[in-house]
Amino acid sequence: MRMHIEVDDQLVATVDKVVGARRRSQFVRTAIARALAEEMRWTRLEAAAGAIPAVGHEWDEDPASWVRQQRHGDARRGG
Repeated sequence: MRMHIEVDDQLVATVDKVVGARRRSQFVRTAIARALAEEMRWTRLEAAAGAIPAVGHEWDEDPASWVRQQRHGDARRGG
């Protein structure tokens, strides 16, 4: 699909200098995809914030010990 966007001349010149005029569209597609992925990541992070209660976990008393137990209980880890 084609879309019309307005971009400052200096920005276009910089894009052309970096990637070349023939690769401009691919560069813009990649930039948009990256920006969207970042926006979606932030949306998911903000939605998850506060999902785990502040207290009442098995690791509350000794977090370091809990982490060690988790590591030793993981068959994928060696040693």
